[in-house]
Amino acid sequence: MRALVYHGPGRISWDTVTDPAIEDPADAVVRVGATTVCGTDLHILRGDLPEVKAGTVLGHEAVGEVVEVGRDVHHLRPGNQVIVSSVSACGHCRPCHDRMFGQCRGGGGWVLGNLIDGTQAEFVRVPFADHSTHRLPPALPLDDAVLLAEVLPTAYEVGVRNGEVGPGDTVVVVGAGPVGLATVAIARLYSPRRVIAVDLSAARLEAAVRMGADAAEVPGRMIAELYDGPGADVVVEASGEPEGFVLCTRAVRAGGHIAVIGTPGRPATLHLESLWRKNVTISTGQVDTSSTPWLLGLLRFGRLRVSPLVTHTFGLDRVLDAYEVFSHGATSGALKVALRRE
Repeated sequence: MRALVYHGPGRISWDTVTDPAIEDPADAVVRVGATTVCGTDLHILRGDLPEVKAGTVLGHEAVGEVVEVGRDVHHLRPGNQVIVSSVSACGHCRPCHDRMFGQCRGGGGWVLGNLIDGTQAEFVRVPFADHSTHRLPPALPLDDAVLLAEVLPTAYEVGVRNGEVGPGDTVVVVGAGPVGLATVAIARLYSPRRVIAVDLSAARLEAAVRMGADAAEVPGRMIAELYDGPGADVVVEASGEPEGFVLCTRAVRAGGHIAVIGTPGRPATLHLESLWRKNVTISTGQVDTSSTPWLLGLLRFGRLRVSPLVTHTFGLDRVLDAYEVFSHGATSGALKVALRRE
């Protein structure tokens, strides 16, 4: 098959590789119908995640068709259309029993495109398939469905839920990339007083307004007003940049919450000298994708609108072009880039 292979920092290529096969009785092999390029893939390409070894097929988000299952897979059969979660879950360890699938101790967690071959390929082996896939409703567009593999659960679980967004809150989202914009859309479901998006890109600020932000601006006046005034109840760090985290500490109110969902590639300074008296809660987390069924229901019944997040679609064999466009999102206008098998 053909797949996008990582060869070390700064080097990827579209190669012919061995087809995946069942390696464990709980595995399934899925024919990829759609996948994406994620900001984490760019971190890997920059060398920020040294655990990803040369020769790994990248990608961890997909929808597709089951073509083969192991003997211990009971809820899937060939021909089923599924969402492949970015997080794999053994289903048996203590974290899995607590629905903390990202912390799986039985060989799961974030393994696709990280510790094992991933989804930017014609086929992918999915470990623990019964617990790591979700049946795809026939009427759901692929570009919406693929967002359920990671983007939407991350925004909800690590941003909105961990940040404890509630009615009447002022919510600030720092970083209007795909996950930040999804956070804006999902936070709106909780009747906040205001949702404010902050980013350096004018195009992304415009997208934030389309996704439901009440205000959007480059770092400046609104952050200064929050710092000098009451502050925000919840601030979501979705940029992954140290400077973004510093902005969060300036915008949050006393007793407020900072929810970190961006993937940091560099250390961030924690200014405890100015935070210690504010009773601020800071949360971080690996997405669990335990919320995928709930989010799937919201999409099916029109309660959540996320189609604007996918701005560019390429054929799977044009994955290198997709990386180029996505990595220059500030100038290309790319938010989420989808890859379709044609």
